[in-house]
Amino acid sequence: MKKTDKKSPGKLSKNLKSKKTGFSIGYLLLFLVVLYIIQMFMSPKAGEISYSQFRTYLSEGKIIDCSVGEKIIRGHYDSTSSGKNKPVAFVTVPVQDLELVNELEAKNVEFKGEVENNFLRNMLMWWIFPFAIIGIAWFFISKKIGGMGNPFMSFGKAKIKLYSEEDAQKTTFADVAGCDEAKEELQEIIAFLKYPQKFQKLGGKIPKGVLLVGPPGTGKTLLARAVAGESGVPFFSIIGSDFVEMFVGMGAARVRDMFEQAKKKAPCIVFIDELDSVGRQRGAGVGGGHDEREQTLNQLLAEMDGFSSNSGVIIIAATNRPDVLDTALLRPGRFDRHITIDRPDLVGREAILKVHAKGVKVEPNGNLNTIAKRTPGFSGADLANVINEAALLAARRDKKFVEMEELEESLERVIAGPERKSRVISDAEKSIVAYHESGHTLVAAMLPNTDPVHKVSIIARGAAALGYTLQLPTEDKYLTKESEILDTLCVLLAGRAAEEIVFNELSTGAQNDLERITKLARNYVCKFGMSKTLGPQTFGRQQENVFLGHDLVQEKEFSEKTAIEIDSEVSRIIKESYAKAKSLIEENRDKLDLLAKKLEEVEVLEADQILELLNLKEEENEKSKKENLVAEKEIRQS
Repeated sequence: MKKTDKKSPGKLSKNLKSKKTGFSIGYLLLFLVVLYIIQMFMSPKAGEISYSQFRTYLSEGKIIDCSVGEKIIRGHYDSTSSGKNKPVAFVTVPVQDLELVNELEAKNVEFKGEVENNFLRNMLMWWIFPFAIIGIAWFFISKKIGGMGNPFMSFGKAKIKLYSEEDAQKTTFADVAGCDEAKEELQEIIAFLKYPQKFQKLGGKIPKGVLLVGPPGTGKTLLARAVAGESGVPFFSIIGSDFVEMFVGMGAARVRDMFEQAKKKAPCIVFIDELDSVGRQRGAGVGGGHDEREQTLNQLLAEMDGFSSNSGVIIIAATNRPDVLDTALLRPGRFDRHITIDRPDLVGREAILKVHAKGVKVEPNGNLNTIAKRTPGFSGADLANVINEAALLAARRDKKFVEMEELEESLERVIAGPERKSRVISDAEKSIVAYHESGHTLVAAMLPNTDPVHKVSIIARGAAALGYTLQLPTEDKYLTKESEILDTLCVLLAGRAAEEIVFNELSTGAQNDLERITKLARNYVCKFGMSKTLGPQTFGRQQENVFLGHDLVQEKEFSEKTAIEIDSEVSRIIKESYAKAKSLIEENRDKLDLLAKKLEEVEVLEADQILELLNLKEEENEKSKKENLVAEKEIRQS
């Protein structure tokens, strides 16, 4: 209540001020209009008569008085003959008449000359009134459009936002998980701002810039919001694209304005999101060195480490494209620290799931560690989506808690897309899909260097998949062995091989498999240098210039003869893997039929059911127990 009472007088005075401003402007406009009308009609109304009528009245002696000007004659004439007892005003346009003055004197008419130069009326009519109307219109238009952030009405003003400490949705480091090293680096920056003497007494200087680098969805912007919540110093935020507009020089002006605002609040933090939109490498665009974006970048470089001192202003920027940034922007003295925020490991994923599950009613026995094991390669945003999808599914089913069933189903929705149960396929196509997925499952279970099959389904998911085989690794992997690549090729080709063995005919269902196979086999030869024929070398270099679509083309660094050898080697690897997959399926045809028939019947098979059908359950259970013990030991040690 006290907080509300303190704020209310300020709000009331602000409202009264705005009302007072509107009141004074409205009455000023009304006064000018009235003044203009008075000046236009200050003379009495006069009826216009022709000059010949005027001469007739003059010859009859009815003209009482008049004033003669170069362009107009005004006066009064006697109208007693028409039944009116008072003089009538008239106005007429004169012609060249040299005898007019003599006749006026002869009739004893009182006349005078008129100088047609009413300064006040002309001033009001041609200057004050038009400019007043333009000024008032400009005021209202600029107030309306400028408030919407129109760049035309806000030249050179940076669209920078000052973070409010009273923000209800305050984010702290407690809301960030899975990137402990990055949090530690940023906490040091905050400590430097709060207690600078602790570092300065040892001769340390405050860093000028911190660059957060990482794939999309790993929490770069979330970390920046946490810095805002933890810092206790003014925190400004702006998006890189807000600097550059269609007007020349506006980007550089906005950079200057941003730093001017920041200096007034120093010590403070400025966060620039999507830095790559303004910090791309110079000299590679269409406009050369005079490009507007490059002028903006030049100004940013000068402000961060130029002759002017920006002591106390720390720039934090985020990007997922560090490869396109200008080298001058990345050097020490500008962005002193580069913090990489990668996809989280097993421990990090579990911590992230717990953070996002705080506001969700998850059943007490819900095992988030199991979900973390099944989500290698997931980013923080992906994990947040898994929890949210599970909550939506539980709400749709009118459950009081989110159970493991919803968590696992949401995981599949994120990986493969939502189920499309409405898609009805014929029995013949259903059988083809069942054998195709059973081929993947069987070969994956038989080969030692593949990820275990978690689930296989012939229910359509996503845009085009009629079925899917879900393989999930048991641990995080940062290296891939040659044997794992070759076994993966066999698994990918097993679906097509099963179709050929069973139906003696191929379908288009293996299209996506073939695309992945070709890419993986070519990387095996050209990137990883694993080919025994061509030896340990790479072929084809990605061009460094990432502009104008050049990143879509690889530079050819080998002869035509080598190209033929590469194609031959890729073809050999694929054919050998296909032959191996066919051999495994032919040797275990009974197991393939068993899997396919069961799939046609129930449509979905879990890992335990698959192992039981293939008589591999006991062996797999022993293997999984050992892996779980190792994983638990690693978690305790970490």
